[in-house]
Amino acid sequence: QVQLVGSGGGLVQPGGSLRLSCAGSGNIDRVYTMWWFRQAPGNQREWVAALTRGGATNYADSVKGRFTISTDSIQNTVYLQMNSLEPEDTAVYYCKFSGYDRVNLRPYEYWGQGTQVTVSS
Repeated sequence: QVQLVGSGGGLVQPGGSLRLSCAGSGNIDRVYTMWWFRQAPGNQREWVAALTRGGATNYADSVKGRFTISTDSIQNTVYLQMNSLEPEDTAVYYCKFSGYDRVNLRPYEYWGQGTQVTVSS
């Protein structure tokens, strides 16, 4: 059974930093893209960052230059380094792996359970 477990959230002051992690376990076949999303209270879930299998990255304008998405050498963990945090970054952060299941011949998406980030003085 595939599981994505996020960690690293918490309370930080404005201007501070946090590093989120999301570790995948189970039979995860050929991840094409790793993602981070976030959802603030009362808002829809929004995309934050993406990292492709080939190493290309893309960021929402609101976090560009402050956040960095990366992965480990075997590409089963995705990280989000968040610097210069602002109160507007307060949200539950979710990771997602998307790829292709070569056994069942279908695309898949797996979501993590979310980790809370609160930016407040």
